[in-house]
Amino acid sequence: MTEQKLQICIFEGDGIGPEIMAPTLRVLSCALKTISAPKMRFEVHPAGAGHYAATGEALPQSSIDAARNADAILLSAMGLPSVRKPDGTEITPQIELRFALGLFAGVRPVRVFPGQPTPLVDPRASEIDFILVRESTEGLFAHMNEGIVCHENATETLRITRATSEKLFDFTFQMAERRAARKGRKARVTCVDKANVFRAFWFFREIFEERAKAFPNVDTDAAYVDAMAMWMVQRPWEFDVMVTENMFGDILSDLGAGLLGSLGLAPSADIGEDAAVFQPCHGSAPDIAGKGIANPMAMILSSAMMCEWLAVQKDLPILDLVARSVEDAVAKVVVEGVSVTGDLGGNASTEECADAVIAALMAD
Repeated sequence: MTEQKLQICIFEGDGIGPEIMAPTLRVLSCALKTISAPKMRFEVHPAGAGHYAATGEALPQSSIDAARNADAILLSAMGLPSVRKPDGTEITPQIELRFALGLFAGVRPVRVFPGQPTPLVDPRASEIDFILVRESTEGLFAHMNEGIVCHENATETLRITRATSEKLFDFTFQMAERRAARKGRKARVTCVDKANVFRAFWFFREIFEERAKAFPNVDTDAAYVDAMAMWMVQRPWEFDVMVTENMFGDILSDLGAGLLGSLGLAPSADIGEDAAVFQPCHGSAPDIAGKGIANPMAMILSSAMMCEWLAVQKDLPILDLVARSVEDAVAKVVVEGVSVTGDLGGNASTEECADAVIAALMAD
């Protein structure tokens, strides 16, 4: 029998991107070997601001095709403030991939590991464990290259469609059900919008309530985005799963990373019906590129998210064990606080931090 091997498309990114991708692949390979999981074949393809500067193309068609044909995509931090399009905007191939592959659900976990220091002094901060699901292809991003700008004013268009919203909500409810089953409790999903002011968001809320009827085992409620921003600081431990529009999710996900103490601990995924990209929430940090001090943990945790998704997508439950083992190893290193990078108060290098995660994996 031929051994199963999963094909993973790799985009190394810009700035610190390659520096955090390499140790992530080391950690992931170790975890797969330790648990005797199916092997993964990592194939690197070009994309990013650096590639744009050299060729005039940020995301070649060959790279899109490779991503489409892969079992999953790992994408590191992309973009450079010094490299821009003629209209002044930055290079964002990661957003182009969302549209090319129909990745409508942006998943942003916010989890504090037991014993992990956080900016919140309340002892209940150790209970923070929620997921923010952000629609990734519509909202204010739907026409992001079509804004009208003149001397007197500028106009951007927000677009929300029933078809995409229904897929988004169904995905969110299903994910909440799986999460609740794993945690042994009932699922809860909160719709975050601005339905009290904008008709588009009332439309969004109505579709949420319609689709909720198909998931009677999930508790639902709704909140306005401004109130949610406050509650995420005051009582974030009370939330389970949130779902929201693209721009609102873009902002709230970074607030969630702030609860963790660093973007260096914030993984993410953009998921469609048959494809998914996994990447850290943070940027390419060109100011520290080449210094070997970048935090690789958000990239490592993103690879764990990839394993969790593949476990469901490919019916390979063993990959869920890989995901849990990687998360547990990262948690151990973060809580011990010895081999962490400067953003978390330590002085470890990128490679030393990854080595500590591998040591934690091997110890288990």
